[in-house]
Amino acid sequence: MAGIYVHIPFCKQACTYCNFHFSTSLQQKDALIAAILEEIRLQKDYFEGAPIDTIYFGGGTPSILKVDEIKRLLEAIITSFRMDELKECSLEANPDDLSTNYLRELKTSAIDRLSIGIQSFREEDLRYMHRAHTAQQSDYALKAAQDAGFSNLSIDLIYGTPGLTDQDWKANIHQMASLEIPHFSAYALTVEEGTALYHAIHKKAATPVDAAQSAGQAQILMDIAPQLGYEQYEISNFAKPGCYAIHNTSYWQGSPYLGIGPAAHSFNGRDIRQWNVANNALYIQSLKNGQIPFEQEQLSWEQQMNEYVMTSLRTQWGLSLEKVYSKWGEEQRKRITIKAESYLLSGKMQEKDQVLKLTNEGKLFADGIAADLFQ
Repeated sequence: MAGIYVHIPFCKQACTYCNFHFSTSLQQKDALIAAILEEIRLQKDYFEGAPIDTIYFGGGTPSILKVDEIKRLLEAIITSFRMDELKECSLEANPDDLSTNYLRELKTSAIDRLSIGIQSFREEDLRYMHRAHTAQQSDYALKAAQDAGFSNLSIDLIYGTPGLTDQDWKANIHQMASLEIPHFSAYALTVEEGTALYHAIHKKAATPVDAAQSAGQAQILMDIAPQLGYEQYEISNFAKPGCYAIHNTSYWQGSPYLGIGPAAHSFNGRDIRQWNVANNALYIQSLKNGQIPFEQEQLSWEQQMNEYVMTSLRTQWGLSLEKVYSKWGEEQRKRITIKAESYLLSGKMQEKDQVLKLTNEGKLFADGIAADLFQ
């Protein structure tokens, strides 16, 4: 499997919690699109002729682009890479961008999956996060997308927002399910250093996030989702059977991917990771000169194994001790087996057929458990 990610670094306004690379000014949009087209051309041999399984437009807010601009980027990708095995072509979108006309026009492109940033169906949460859309727009956008023929939909939800009671959170989940959404991602609201939310909380201008509330609502989610027919195939991702996100699953399973655009990351599927400069002006200028502005690192065997530990424990497929043995040797399999014993005894982890998986309780401590198993 191989995937292409295209980063569109523009948003209408800044959400208070976001620490991704983006700009609220569209002045450089045309130049940025031209630079992305040039990078696609320069990277056409990245996969050495291997077929592409997925394309994913992320951001930022890709739906801020006009449909004809999205089509231009898609055409460049389709003509530069081998596409005979393409399975999924996704676009991240905000509800306020998804008018009926926009969706109808988008349906004529190669885009066959929408990931819509709902975040919450409550106005209070949307205001706290400084989202550009309203709850009413969320409901309209989802129904309009379905009416336009987009059945492969995903939405994002955020829990742990100050003021979001457990009953409110349950209502959000049930409203999502009532709209027959086949896939959703759910994240605890986190306060990243340098974000507007971080500064507002430190100035006591915003209510702090409560870790206990977030943990409790994560547990509620894990209890309710299976009752509604959703499988938790990754800690933050839930889907009806057969509706897993193919692109994101390839990340967790260590497949190669190419990142296009400012701040986009790439991985060759073995030991090389690279990332483009997170600066629109520098990115544009470099591509005008025919150069891709990126940095690169070669992953040590320890880094490769630690990444496998981290990503595999987050998924329903778990950590294979046989894979650890085949790639990194008996000493590492034995070390991880010994380290895992305390989590098996405490009920945070289960082991079957040489595969370690986190229980629902263990998922609440996933990062810490993975770090403890690192080399």
